[in-house]
Parts: sequence; structure tokens; C-alpha cells
Amino acid sequence: MDHPVEQVEVPVRSSSTAEGTSRPSQGCGCGCGASPSQDGAAAASYVYAIGLIEARFSNLSAEKEFSQVTSRSVNPGKTDRQTLHAVLSQPGNRYLARQICWVFTIQGLETYILHPRDPRDLDRLVEAIRPDPTPLDLDVIIGVRGPIAPPAMCNGLQLPIVVVDQIYSFDRNALLKALPRPDKTGKQFDAAAAEVLDRVLRVTDNAGSTREHRAFNYLAMRFPGLYHKTAEEFAKDFSLSAVEAHSSPVQGTRDIVEAVFSYTNRTTDFTEKFCVRVDVTEEFPFLVTKLAPCF
Repeated sequence: MDHPVEQVEVPVRSSSTAEGTSRPSQGCGCGCGASPSQDGAAAASYVYAIGLIEARFSNLSAEKEFSQVTSRSVNPGKTDRQTLHAVLSQPGNRYLARQICWVFTIQGLETYILHPRDPRDLDRLVEAIRPDPTPLDLDVIIGVRGPIAPPAMCNGLQLPIVVVDQIYSFDRNALLKALPRPDKTGKQFDAAAAEVLDRVLRVTDNAGSTREHRAFNYLAMRFPGLYHKTAEEFAKDFSLSAVEAHSSPVQGTRDIVEAVFSYTNRTTDFTEKFCVRVDVTEEFPFLVTKLAPCF
């Protein structure tokens, strides 16, 4: 390709705030305070995380109000999640959605409390409560990490607050199907792509807050070249043996992470390494170089 950056657009329900918005809405149902300081990249702690969004009641009063609304507005026979989604999706019940504490979990662990910078993104959070969830569901958040939430904010739950600028909700199969398929490795591609995604998601303590983990998560979501290379290596009887990242030897004034993917031949134990560089200076990472052999 002529372009230095290859990207894949995932067919998801996505949301991004309008440029120039500097404060979170004052209608945060969990009682969120002001957003973290944005005075320069050095003062901000960015998050690019993959996990699941869950809805919790911020206090007992909100839970009782939800129960009263449910008793007169929802048809019987629905599951708890179907009921929650049905009630919060109704425009007249938007006030209830503002009373929800939105918790982001990673590998089953409660990791962040989410606060949308733009109040219109509240709809994206409601959509993340899937009426019929599956183990393949995934959510991606991109935002700025703030302080630890006070106990009164989320019914005693104290986690870092993330002011969210972008939300993706999709399932694993939708992501893999969105990847362009190379002609030569079509048969092996689906299995290879699935393994790459699993390896990135299993990176130890990947909360999406370190520069390395933000780079990994960006590549998993936005760089099909990684999946293509892995399929090619599998076809040559190489396994994906290691995934690591470190500071790029070429930095300048930007913060560049070099992600290294190692492939080892199953017969000879010979290892090939391929590197790709990602700029993580600001909130939204982007590709600096294509995947290429590194020595």
C-alpha cells in the first residue's frame, strides 16, 4: 500500500466527543467531579483499555427508584439485563441512566469507573448493557485517568475515574470479520487472528494505562497487518512465541513504543522478530512504522 498506516474500521457502535469540549458534563449520575487536568500531555494519564462495561446503582435510592419504574413500565418475563436495558433505553428514563455508576471490568476485575465527557455518550454506555450478552462481548474505552472515586460516588466502590472520550462496543467475531483477508492465507487467517487477539488480551495486568499496553491494545483494534503477519508465520510452521514492548531507540520529542512480536519455528526453534512502532504521546495512539523485521 502507498499509505504508511494500515487501519481497520471495526463495525461497532462507537462514540467520540466533539472537539473543544474541556469539561465533563455536570449531570454525572455517580457524582463525578471535574475532569483531570489537561494542561499538556505530561499532566495527563491516558487509558486505552479493552474489557466490559457494567452498570451498578450509585446508591440505594437510585436502586429503589429503578424498581418503582420497572414495576409499571416493563413487560414480565424479561431477564434482569433485558429489564435494565429496556428501562434505561427509554428517553423518559434518562434521569435513571444518569444515576447509574458505570464500571469497567478487565478479565473480570473491576478496574475503572467511567464518566463520559460528553453527556450524549450516555447512550453509548446504555447500549453496552447488552440484553443478550455472550462471552465474546468486548468494550473499548479511550480517555483520561483521574483520581480515585470517593466512597459516596459508586456505593462504596473506590476505583480510578476515567473521563471517557470514545467508546466502542462490539463482539469478538465482529472484530475478526472486519479484518481484510489476504488471499494467500485465507484458510488460516481466522484462527491466527483469534490467537493474536487472545494474546494481547492476556498480557499481564493489561489495564490499558501504561504506554506499552496502550500500544498493544491499539494494534489489536486498529492494525490488521499484525494479524496478516501472524497468519503468514503460522503457514510457515512458526508459532507466536513472545509479545513484548519497549521504548523505541528513536524518540525525538515524541513518545514512541516499539512492539516486538516473536515467531519461533516449531521444528528448528529458529526465532524471527518483527517490530512495529506506535506513537503514544497523546490520548489517541497512531502507527509510526509498518511491521518489519527487527534485528
